[in-house]
Amino acid sequence: MSASRRSGTTDELGPDEPGEPGGSDLLAALLDGMDAALCAFDADGVVTHWNREAERILGWTAAEAVGRHGFAGWAVRSADAEEVQARLMSAMHAPGRQVHEFALVTKDGGRVLVRTQSAAVRGPEGKPAGVYCAFSEVHAQIDLERSIALSEALFEDASWGVVLVDADLRPAVVNAHAARALGVGRTSVLGRPLGELLAQGVEELEAALTHVLAEGAPPAPAEMWVAVRTPEGEKRRCWRSGFVRLASPLAEEPVPLGVGWLFQDVTEAKQGEQEAALLRFRANQLHRAARAAAECEDPVEAATVHLDFALAGFADHALVDRVAPGARTEAEDADPGTVRLVRLAATPAGAPGPSLLTGAAGLPVRYGEGHPALQCAERAGTVRADAGSVAAERAREWALERQWPGDVVHALCAVLRSRGRTLGVVTFLRGAGRSRFERFDTAYAEDVAVRIAVALDLAEAVREGPGERAPG
Repeated sequence: MSASRRSGTTDELGPDEPGEPGGSDLLAALLDGMDAALCAFDADGVVTHWNREAERILGWTAAEAVGRHGFAGWAVRSADAEEVQARLMSAMHAPGRQVHEFALVTKDGGRVLVRTQSAAVRGPEGKPAGVYCAFSEVHAQIDLERSIALSEALFEDASWGVVLVDADLRPAVVNAHAARALGVGRTSVLGRPLGELLAQGVEELEAALTHVLAEGAPPAPAEMWVAVRTPEGEKRRCWRSGFVRLASPLAEEPVPLGVGWLFQDVTEAKQGEQEAALLRFRANQLHRAARAAAECEDPVEAATVHLDFALAGFADHALVDRVAPGARTEAEDADPGTVRLVRLAATPAGAPGPSLLTGAAGLPVRYGEGHPALQCAERAGTVRADAGSVAAERAREWALERQWPGDVVHALCAVLRSRGRTLGVVTFLRGAGRSRFERFDTAYAEDVAVRIAVALDLAEAVREGPGERAPG
C-alpha cells in the first residue's frame, strides 16, 4: 500500500518537487517513527491512520487496519465494540484530551490492556473532522509513571543527596539534601565546576565520575572524604557514594547523558569507627609495652620501652625531661621556684629508631621562659602547643626556639607524677604531615606518662638502695 493510503491523507502540501519527499511520504515517515502507537478515525469512525507501533502492539498491519469501520469485529470483542467506539468518538465533540483504558484484541487472539489519549481533529473551517488516538500498553505506561514518580521523589523528598552530573562533570540537577550538603542553593550549584564546591577530594570524585561515564557503574558504593567550602570555612565530610551511568533511551547507540550520583553523609559513623580502631590499637600498645618493660632489669630502660611503644602511630618524636635535683614546682611548694629540666631520653630526630638515653651529663635543657614543658611541670598538667597557620620557615623557627626538631608543628607535654611528686615531663611532637593533638590524644599521653613516671620513680628508689628504706 502506498504512503498516502497508509496515512489516509491527500497531498495537501503541494506537488512533490524533484528530489524532495512528498507531503504524504513525510507524514507517513513521521507517524511510523513515533514511539507511541497512533491511529485516527474520520468523522464516520473509519480508520484513516495506523502506525508501526500500533502494528507492533496489536499485530494488525496498516493494510489490514486502514479503511475498517471502528474496532468492531477485529480489534475489540463484539460485546465491547459499541462502548469502545462511543467513548473514542466522544472526544470529537469534547474539549481537550480524554484518557481511557480499553482491552483490545491482538491479531493472534490475545488481549492487551491499553491506555488511550484521544482528541478531536479539526478541519479547515475548525469543525470536528475526526479523532486521533494515541495508545500504549498499560504496564508500559505504569512503568513510565513509576519512573517519573521515582525521579520526582528523589529530587524532592529523598533523605540522601542526589546529583545529576552532565558529561562535562558539572551538576545539572540536585535535590534539596545534596544542596544542603554542598552548602549552596539548588540553583546556584548548577553548571559550576566541582572544584568550586569542594576544597579537597574533588580529584577523586571526578576520577570516579569519569570512570562511570566510560565503564559503567562500580559494583559497590565508595566512601570518599571531601572538604566542602562553606561560609564558615572548610568542613571535612565522608560521603558514601553510589554512581549510575545515564544513557539516552532514544538513540540506537547508548549516548551518555551524564552520571547519577547518590551519596549519604557517614562522617560521624566513620569517625566513630576510626576512634574505636585507634583506641583498640593504643590499648594493645600499652599492653605490649607493659609486658616488654617487665623484662627490663633497668627501670630507666623500662621507661624508654614505654616511650617507644607509645610513639607508634601517635607522634614523630618524643622527649623525656627529668626535674633536676633541688628544683621545686608549684605543686610541691607554696613559694614557686624556677623549674629546671634535664634531658633524660629522646627519640632520634632523623631516621626512626629506639629512644636514646642522653642524661648522663646532667646538664639542664635551655628552655626559655613560658616553654610548654616548663608550664607542664609547674602546673602539673598537660599542655598542648601548635605553630599555627604560618609559613614553613616561620614554623621551623618556632620549633627551633623551643629546642625541638625543625619539622615539628604540634606538641603535647604530659607531666610525670608518682607518689605525689612531679618527676619530669614527657613531650610528644608531630610534624606537618600529621594533625594537631586532640583531647583523646591527651588521655593516651597521660596514660603513657603514668607508666614512665612509675618506672623513673622505681629507678630513683633502686639508686637510693636498701639503706634508705624504713626498717622492717
